[in-house]
Amino acid sequence: MVTATLHFEIHVHSVRSLSMFLLKTWRATAFGVYGYLNFTKSAFMEHSKKFNPEDTQARIDGKNCVVTGANSGIGYATAEGLASRGATVYMVCRSKERGEAALSQIQSTTGNQKVHLEVCDLSSVSDIKSFASRFSSKNVPVHVLVNNAGFLENEQMTTSEGFEQNFAVNVLGTYSMTELMMPLLENAAPDARVITVSSGGMYTAPLTTDLQFSKGKFNGVEQYARNKRVQVALTENWAEMYKDKGISFYSMHPGWAATPGVANSLPDFNKSLSGKLRTSEEGADTVIWLALQPKEKLTPGAFYFDRAEAPKHLMFSATRGSHSLINNIVEDLRSMSRLSS
Repeated sequence: MVTATLHFEIHVHSVRSLSMFLLKTWRATAFGVYGYLNFTKSAFMEHSKKFNPEDTQARIDGKNCVVTGANSGIGYATAEGLASRGATVYMVCRSKERGEAALSQIQSTTGNQKVHLEVCDLSSVSDIKSFASRFSSKNVPVHVLVNNAGFLENEQMTTSEGFEQNFAVNVLGTYSMTELMMPLLENAAPDARVITVSSGGMYTAPLTTDLQFSKGKFNGVEQYARNKRVQVALTENWAEMYKDKGISFYSMHPGWAATPGVANSLPDFNKSLSGKLRTSEEGADTVIWLALQPKEKLTPGAFYFDRAEAPKHLMFSATRGSHSLINNIVEDLRSMSRLSS
């Protein structure tokens, strides 16, 4: 009897392992095909034929925009795009030197002197708290918060606060920054909005409560995809939670862009798609579009790509049901960031 039970348990485990393997393979394949058809530079050129040029010609003088990770790549292109339309831009960067170089470049390119540097390490909750406290004392309403700072480290590393590094920047940093900016966003209501730069990689990962990848062999690319899935689910959660506060929340993904971050973290991918990747400006196009659109044209909590609402799940990838875990995840994030409820 014991032997039969054991055999049955081994069989169930094998079936489960095989189905997980097949599901993961399907997700990766579906994502690869979907991405190749939609996320490249040539796909951007094709999609842009349907863009309305007037959508991004609006001026936003007098509006305050905070952009994280703004010294290079999509963050830089976003900060520059908003500054060129008259916004007052606060660039949140980890490195003072790189931030200052990017700041003076944007000021000279756009002629807009209302561009400021704020130094903050997004992998540290205490650093984000001190930034938020400093920034709040300016008493500046925040019309647009762009959560762009992202991180992909292939090795499993831990921050000084004890968190896995990818998670610390992409999830806990994004969560803490957004929650701490909430009073300033409320001051800009009803026109305040939060735009979180996710990634198409999230299509390959369901939501999981194993936020720091403590189970199984660590995989940086998979952890990044999981982090980006959390950002999409968090955006839905915030949109629902703060719907009466005059703050709107959107997530988006930039497609496959040739940024310093991609070259550094995914060298093989960067090389294999050389010449097919989007520019940082093309990657940032939808962020700027989301910052400029009248809210009536947008869906709160939605995921956007190339100026249109995009699906959050690929067919047969079994990720949809996982979003029911978001409330547990939010509780964990609140506790880790030690933010009062």
